[in-house]
This record gives sequence, structure tokens and C-alpha cells, in this order.
Amino acid sequence: MNSGQEYDVIVVGGGPAGSTVSTLVRKRGHRVLLLEKESFPRYQIGESLLPATVHGIAHLLGVHEELRDAGFTVKHGGTFKWGANPEPWTFDFAVSRRMAGPTSFAYQVERMKFDHILLENARKHGVEVSEQCTVTDVLKSADRAEGVRYTDAEGAVHEARARYVVDASGNSSRIYAAADSRREYSTFFRNLALFGYFEGGKRLSAPSSGNILSVAFDNGWFWYIPLTPEITSVGAVVNQESASLVQGDPAKAMRGFVQSCPLIADMLAEATPVTEGPYGQFRVRKDWSYCNTRFFAPGMVLVGDAACFVDPVFSSGVHLATYSGLLAARSINACLEAGDEGAGEGIGEQAAFEEFEQRYRREYGLFYEFLVGFYEMHESEDSYFWRARKLSDSAGSDIEAFVELVGGVSSGEFDGGGTATERIAAGTRDMTRMVAGAEEHADGAVIGAAAGKLLEQGTALQARALVGSQAGEGRSITPGGLSASADGLSWVRDDGAGVDAR
Repeated sequence: MNSGQEYDVIVVGGGPAGSTVSTLVRKRGHRVLLLEKESFPRYQIGESLLPATVHGIAHLLGVHEELRDAGFTVKHGGTFKWGANPEPWTFDFAVSRRMAGPTSFAYQVERMKFDHILLENARKHGVEVSEQCTVTDVLKSADRAEGVRYTDAEGAVHEARARYVVDASGNSSRIYAAADSRREYSTFFRNLALFGYFEGGKRLSAPSSGNILSVAFDNGWFWYIPLTPEITSVGAVVNQESASLVQGDPAKAMRGFVQSCPLIADMLAEATPVTEGPYGQFRVRKDWSYCNTRFFAPGMVLVGDAACFVDPVFSSGVHLATYSGLLAARSINACLEAGDEGAGEGIGEQAAFEEFEQRYRREYGLFYEFLVGFYEMHESEDSYFWRARKLSDSAGSDIEAFVELVGGVSSGEFDGGGTATERIAAGTRDMTRMVAGAEEHADGAVIGAAAGKLLEQGTALQARALVGSQAGEGRSITPGGLSASADGLSWVRDDGAGVDAR
């Protein structure tokens, strides 16, 4: 056994959550080891991003230009055949002024490429990345995590120690229980997803051609993602009563589901399933939604799908993963830079990680509660908009509250966000077009008060990319609590000026 490796942080898992937390900790100069059991690029599901990831966290990571140049499909919103309305309906991110102009889009990404970009970015920043390494155990001393035991590609066993261990190993995590945490599955979202890839599928009409299309049918709902000009990701999310239909022959089950959903059948009328390469098979995933009883313990923190996951209808997976990575990095950096157990600067370890968990649970809870209502398929989309407004306590219009929720920015981390973007709009063509577009959506693009005194504050990161720390991103959510540092990479004690008193 090889031992003696010493780090500040060990991250288990190289997906978006792991790459995010490792990069943002390393940017503060700390020693980080990232252990990934596979070799990148590798296949992964979860291909539809939200603007908060593309225009917020990507800037903090320094990968926004790489994402821009990667050739990913641009999506301006989402299209739904859902609810009482017999016709498909579309929302655009540009309806919300917080996402208008240069931040009014996201990407549909091939996760093999997207995740590889993030992992290589971590390596470029100085993270020690070791692939084909399987973590088998978390090392503890006096109930505190202090390292991991892992096996490398050659079968050699190693031990490495660190002040903090981050479990970013996804829904299949084998080590989350080391944080004295157990996984509780939703009694509402007990679904199964059957998914695969097709060549030659149709596209929606411009400008919605890059949108994700979500279509309800008798057994559940379909996602239809224009992944590339040639390839479409298609998945059927079905309830427990329909799960038996998937057993045996997944391809046959998919054909049956498609035939029972006229809109998807029409979109795939001239398409053929991909039969080779990483997209050449149908896959099944069960138990979409769960939440762990705790997200941190002494010396250990859970991020991304290792902590929680909610039904994918609003593409929140990568958003929650990268956002939790940011929150965890802030807590870790605050503790590492404050001395033993975060004693300096008035921020103790318990307070730092309670901040992480409180914000993360709020964001997860918002999506979960709204999705429970969204699954009441007999309601019209107007009902969904109203429900989003009620949950976010938004003073804006119902449609604006809905768009901000599904765009990942409903947390309202800054007051005067519209004013800040208008100052930029005065000097840019894109912002001028945003204002003109707002006039075309007079009932949906009004500037309301910052949404969400009950909501998590971490996802207004687009504003930081546009106006820096002046956007107020990461402000305290409790009087005298913690707020984000100027560079967004740590927590600092709030002086009271930034507390949202709504």
C-alpha cells in the first residue's frame, strides 16, 4: 500500500460538481487531488444546461470562451406539450430581464465534451487529476474524515489524506454514508427513464430549433433534445405503473412509447436509432429523485448527485451540481484560510458548512416543490406560472417568475439587478435589443422586485459575469450571516449592508 500523500482537499469524482469545486478551491492556491474512476471523455446523461451555469459559474471557472467555441447547440428556452392546453407552448429565457441580452440562452451539450472541458480546466488550474482511480473507503479519525483509500488503474492501493474530502461521485456514490448520511427517495417522483439517441429527427421552427421539447403522454413524459444537427437525445420518463413495459427489450419499449405520443412520433418519423458508439444503445435509470439526510460532516461534504437529485423535466441537474460545487468551494476556502477548523475571521467550520447546506437545500427544494405541481398535468401552463410566482414570492409577472425559475436565476441574489443590466445596456447593442424585446413582451418582461425572500441566493451568477461583485451575488440571507467574497470564492462575514430584508 502506498501512503503519505497529503493535500488540502481530495475530491472524489470528476463530473461537473467535482471539477467545479476542485477548480475553485485550487484558484485560491490550495492543494487539490481529484480522483475519477473512469477515463475522460466518457458518456453521461444530463445534456441540457441552464443560463446560470453557462453565464455564471462558467465565468468563475474560466471556461465560458471554451464553451462558446465548442459548437454546442444554442437553446433559447423550452417548448412544452403539457397541461390542459392542446397546443405546444414555449418559454424564452429572454422574457426575464435578468437573462435578457447576452445571457438569454444556454446550451444543449454532449456531456462527453462538456465534462471533459471542465475536467481539463481543473487540470490546467493545477488540480492533480488522477483518472481510473476507484475510491474504496473514507479514512476517519475521531469521527472526522481525513482522507481516502483508493485503487489505481494498475490495481495498486493508495491512501491519501486531506483536511477535507468532497464526495462528487454522483448518484452511484458508494461513500456518501461516511458523512453519516442516508439517501431518502421521493415518494412522489418514483420514476424510471428509458433513453437513447436518434439520427435524422426533426427540429422545431426557428428560433426555437435548439429548445428542449418536453411532451406529456399517458405513461409519463418525453424529453427531445437536439444535441447536434444530426443527433437527438430522446428519453421517456415513465411512472412506476409503466416501468414493467421497459423490462426485456428496451428498444421495443421505446418504440411503443413513441407510438403512443403523436408529437414525438411525428418528430421521429424519418429518424433511425443510433446503433454504434457511445450513443448506440438504449439505457435505463431508476429513482430519479432523492435527497440525503445531511450534506456535510466533519471533514467531508457531499455535492451534486451524491447529495440530491430531482426529476429532470427542467434540466436542473448540471445547475444543481455546479452550484453546489461553488457553495462547497466557498465553505472549504473560508475554513482553509481561517486556520484550524475555520477559527479565524469569525467563521467557524460549522457555520461555513451550514451556509453551504442551507443554500443548497433551498435551491433543491424550490425545484422539487414546483415540479410536484407541474406534474399535475391537468392544469394549464397559466397554473404553472402562478405556482412559480407563489413559490418565489416574485413581484414580477407570473410568466417572468416561471422563466426565472426554470432558468436557475429565481433566487434573486441582488436587488436592482435590472438597473445594473440597464446600465450595461446603454453601451451595448445586445442590451439595446434586450430592451426592445422587452417591449414586445410587455406582460412578461416587466422588472419586478428581486424574486425570492424564501429562495436560495446562489444562482444569479450571470450578473457577476456582467458587472462583477457589484451585482451583489451571494449576499447574506440572514442578518449578520455570511456572504460571498468579492471574487466569489469564499465566505465573509456580512456587515449588514447586503442583507436582503424583504
